[in-house]
Amino acid sequence: MKTTEIALALQGGGAHGAFTWGVLDRLLETRRYHPAALSGASAGAMNAALLAYGWMEDGYDGAREALGQFWQRLSALYPWPAAHAPPVALQGLLQLSHFLTSDQLNPFDYNPLRELIASSIDFARLRTTPIQLFIAATHVNSGRLKLFHAHELSVEHLLASACLPQLHHTVHIDGEAYWDGGLTANPPLFPLAYQGRARDIVLVTLVPQQWEETPGRAGEVERRLNDISFGSSLHTELQGLAIAKREAGRSLFGLGRLERHLRQLRLHHIDADATTGALDSLSKLTPHHGLVQQLFAAGRERAQAWLQEHGAEVGRKSTMRLWRRIG
Repeated sequence: MKTTEIALALQGGGAHGAFTWGVLDRLLETRRYHPAALSGASAGAMNAALLAYGWMEDGYDGAREALGQFWQRLSALYPWPAAHAPPVALQGLLQLSHFLTSDQLNPFDYNPLRELIASSIDFARLRTTPIQLFIAATHVNSGRLKLFHAHELSVEHLLASACLPQLHHTVHIDGEAYWDGGLTANPPLFPLAYQGRARDIVLVTLVPQQWEETPGRAGEVERRLNDISFGSSLHTELQGLAIAKREAGRSLFGLGRLERHLRQLRLHHIDADATTGALDSLSKLTPHHGLVQQLFAAGRERAQAWLQEHGAEVGRKSTMRLWRRIG
């Protein structure tokens, strides 16, 4: 079967990343697309690293297995009932985070992800992957995006990409402080567009882009602020990419390699708006079994719908209306 090289840009969103697991599982199951490059922030970074590592172990099947084992083991760490509301204790902890630092709330820097990641990925092997990897983190002191690449990755790099400073200690790498990559690139698109080998980029998003009504209640306002904070960088990157493609298309002179690549770049989009938009924002912090399985199933279903509508067009033309998407 003929395969098409694609790049995958995976948005972060905590436990909502299980939706992306479902999307990836269905895409890998088809064996129609070869992952040449991956970018991600937070949960998207986890999914990207797991896919790349599993791919090295056993191609499509290995990638599916690595992703599945990670999410199943993660959900086993949060054995709460399948109700989507987090425990009262977690709600209280989040309230305290407005007044106390993570060092005070979590003095022993307990993070169950550390051991889970370390036991799920052989980083010495991952650092030799032929798949391009771009993992986003936010440099605390400058507020700038920091991209980590496959050859330098470790557990700490993935923890840095997923570090919510309200709950976890700041992650230090080579003496520099890092927070969640979703603050500055959620997910990174430019490295896939400018440095990636694939001409097709599939963007998988978790943050709802549109609300039907203006938020009025305090909880709704806080959630929308969070969505905007973790979604605005993507809007900015899409605007920049749209302009770059337009200018490359207008060029009347000889085109260089970059201009030709931009002209030929094709964009596709799989969103979780209908699923994550109906969930409480605190559900991002509660990856219990019921929620993870619900999101996984929703991701597979959404990917199947996308495949039926657009799957055959990958490798031929863009299916994402870029200018309409950025308004």
